[in-house]
Amino acid sequence: MISSAFRPQLLAAAVSLCFAATAMAEDVASVVVTGARFDATPELAPIGATIIGADEIRRAGANDVNSAIRKIGGVYGRQSLDGSPDFGLDLRGFGTNSSQNLVIVLDGVRLSENELSNAVLSTIPIDTVDRIEILRGGASVLYGDGATAGVINIVTKRPGKNTSRASVFVEGGQFNAGEVRVSGAQAWEGFAADATLGHQRTDNYRDNNEFKQTQFSGGAQWFANQFDRIGFRYEGARQDSRFAGSLKLEEFQANPRQTLTPDDHGSLDSDRLTVFGQYRLYGHDLAADLSYRKKTVDSAYFSSAGASTASYESKQLQFSPRVRRLGAVNGMINELVAGLDFIKWERTGLGVFGGFPYSSAEANQKSKAVYLRDELRFDAEHDGRISAGVRRELFDKDFSDPVNYATTGYNVVQGLNAWELQASYMPVANLTVYGKFGQSYRVANSDENAVTPVLNQPLAPQQSHDAELGASWNNAMQKITARLFRHNLTNEIFYDPTLNFGFGANTNLDPTRRQGFELDAEQRIASDWNVSAHYQHVDANFRAGANDGKQIVLVPKNVLTARLSWTPAGGHTADVGAQWVDKQRYGSDFANSCAGQIPSYTTLDARYAIKFGQWEWAVSGQNLADKHYYSQAYSCRDGQYSGIYPSDGRQLKLSARYDF
Repeated sequence: MISSAFRPQLLAAAVSLCFAATAMAEDVASVVVTGARFDATPELAPIGATIIGADEIRRAGANDVNSAIRKIGGVYGRQSLDGSPDFGLDLRGFGTNSSQNLVIVLDGVRLSENELSNAVLSTIPIDTVDRIEILRGGASVLYGDGATAGVINIVTKRPGKNTSRASVFVEGGQFNAGEVRVSGAQAWEGFAADATLGHQRTDNYRDNNEFKQTQFSGGAQWFANQFDRIGFRYEGARQDSRFAGSLKLEEFQANPRQTLTPDDHGSLDSDRLTVFGQYRLYGHDLAADLSYRKKTVDSAYFSSAGASTASYESKQLQFSPRVRRLGAVNGMINELVAGLDFIKWERTGLGVFGGFPYSSAEANQKSKAVYLRDELRFDAEHDGRISAGVRRELFDKDFSDPVNYATTGYNVVQGLNAWELQASYMPVANLTVYGKFGQSYRVANSDENAVTPVLNQPLAPQQSHDAELGASWNNAMQKITARLFRHNLTNEIFYDPTLNFGFGANTNLDPTRRQGFELDAEQRIASDWNVSAHYQHVDANFRAGANDGKQIVLVPKNVLTARLSWTPAGGHTADVGAQWVDKQRYGSDFANSCAGQIPSYTTLDARYAIKFGQWEWAVSGQNLADKHYYSQAYSCRDGQYSGIYPSDGRQLKLSARYDF
């Protein structure tokens, strides 16, 4: 661990190195790159990234960011438990802890939570999204804690001078589903503003699973050119949910729509304010984001033993200054980036059962990080690229709950390092080969450290050694990218329901591994027809300990997603998609001894739209074959399968959109 006396010198040295190493470089203002937490053109994507554009999102009928990532990006998602559209996203087979091994970023601001919950993406207006970049594999150098499986970077639309846009969207469908969304944006010579107001509701497929949300997003920015800008953005949402709960297998087979918890419910209020700026000074791009987020969550659960209510409020302050020097060294383009990340998070909560408090917890986490990354582009004819980076991050975590059994709590400081080395080269026209190697990490969040095998002892940090080899073939008619990957993890943080006398606990697993193969393919089969597919094969196993060689639970070995798009002239568009998910081990089956597994399943969705002037009318359907299936199931004991959360059945919707 770095001593407190040495830390200021380390931070100062990193920033000084950024300027000193590029002092002799020449400006190359016409060249920009992405993947370094700075604005750039989507054509210059991070090595091996998958890019989803705004046109693809609209054609597929995705009304929220989470749906676009799953339907178009081929990312596996698990049904949300609160009826919201915020499914649990899983890159590379991390099971129930997938959201903690994936970092989601919106315009440079981290959205991933320091809690056992998914990042709330449903509050991001889909009309404001320009593109989504899915970067698979370890990325802790730039993005820090939890970036072992990858990063999803959401980039919103940038205003052009003297432009405007506005739209009204209305949709209705089965299960009393409805959505209304109004958005508009106006830009003048050096100032732009936008706002979106939306409301959605649905009873959802299951009983007692109603979901309502009202959200507002708005912002403004002042800009001089493509480099200099300053602005702010606010996003707020109010959600109300009812919880359908889990079923046993025989209950699911009898009626997957039923609920055994007809009174359970909850709510979530979230507010996020971000101030951002970017300025070019003497050939250096300076940027910073200051973000404040507040979230209030309430829940109520009822059983024969009595009522249990809980309420908590969390706040997070994030400041991320960074600097980039883009220039030329000996005729080669060079990009050097240095940055700091400061995050302060705190949460207070109260739990009551039968009228008596059972928890009054307070948790705090502070982190500070410094990172440095350099990328060199050589041999322009063959598009050679090589990059290297390092990161050091310190976490200060404390927890106390004088009412609960954890009467003394804990206070711990943990220091983690990350590094990466990447290279790519085009040996022949249209073919690029690349390799990525590095080390990533994550620390246990407050919820995980609250229930551990040893009272008041927080879990050890998780570390992963990451490797990836890939190749990409790209021309005007087709694009194919293939990847081989491996993540060797030590102290993986995971929930084990067999611990704590069968009540479960979060723990550090014996050494584990994720390894496999990914394939992304896109082919234009005719002038009006396009087909795309994403395939993932992953072996998630223990590599030591009592379960050496056993499969890790709740990880499908294979996931295949495919889409067929029709875009003729005349305003017609059609899009059909299918996803097949392989079988999985039940959540408690660490020994792989259960007689059965979660069955494999295939779902179908489609959308047809036609434009009449400024109007667009569309009909869409989800799970068209009305497949009865589930992606979340946690218990397998004595041949009994329970803890099953059924997934959505078939749903048809009709929508209308008017563009001004």
